[in-house]
Amino acid sequence: MTVRGGFRCLVTGAGGMLGQDLVRALERHHSDLDVTAATRDRLDVTDRAAVDAAVAGHQVVLNAAAWTDVDGAEAAEGPATAVNGAGAEHLARACAATGALLVHVSTDYVFAGDADQPYAEAAPTAPVNAYGRSKLVGERAVRAILPDRGFVVRTAWLYGTGGRNFVSTILRLAGERDELEVVTDQTGQPTWSVALAERIAALAVAGWAGLAPAGIYHATSSGQTTWYGLARAVFDLTGLDPDRVRPTTTDRFPRPAPRPAYSVLGHEGWARSGMPPMAPWHDMLVAALAGPGFAVPRPPTPATPRSTA
Repeated sequence: MTVRGGFRCLVTGAGGMLGQDLVRALERHHSDLDVTAATRDRLDVTDRAAVDAAVAGHQVVLNAAAWTDVDGAEAAEGPATAVNGAGAEHLARACAATGALLVHVSTDYVFAGDADQPYAEAAPTAPVNAYGRSKLVGERAVRAILPDRGFVVRTAWLYGTGGRNFVSTILRLAGERDELEVVTDQTGQPTWSVALAERIAALAVAGWAGLAPAGIYHATSSGQTTWYGLARAVFDLTGLDPDRVRPTTTDRFPRPAPRPAYSVLGHEGWARSGMPPMAPWHDMLVAALAGPGFAVPRPPTPATPRSTA
């Protein structure tokens, strides 16, 4: 898929949820660019030679290619790091060789999740699981190899219509179960993939124009909530009874990979680029559910009493 005109931009991981939205955002708001959409079957970022060939001729690279199976990474940290760490390094080295700018997508999981206030962009990292460690390897490679042309964009609690995520899962389960139990002891910032894609596209264009400095940016919604609060909001905004969502705690649902309890990110970095923080999480959710793509179950229809006549 190519958008005609302007400089050339490569989107890796273009078949994933965020990758699809990145290509659409570029088409919608930056139609003067030439965009190459590289899906996983077209570009394996762990293949250094393939990466070099793919980056050649492009001035901007947006890296949305990633190993995203958090629990699976616990038993396969090597393969996860090959994608999230070495893959990012290959892209950074290819960009260094050609003079291209790289925007690399990372995660809140690089932090320990034990803070009591939002993590600043420069806060110390201390991932608690293999996925977070693999992403931190990629971050460090990008910053070391491209100090002046490398942009690291951390996001969190991502949802959208192009892949599996919490919001789509909640909507599916709402049509299957009378009640849902959702944890109240994990706090974060639900972020719509469409809004994130538009922000990354704008940052890339600003970076290429010299209007945004390289470095780390936190691209999450403003405000905060829990998974329980997000689930209740999804129910409420789709006409379902939010009281069908019941609170529980993380220890009731053990997973292979530990999750950060506190994933709230600070947004001070956007001031460097002249951009405001992203919209509040609830406003994003309203916009996302008002659009196409999410399968919203109908509210239960009250049973009609039988006539005894």
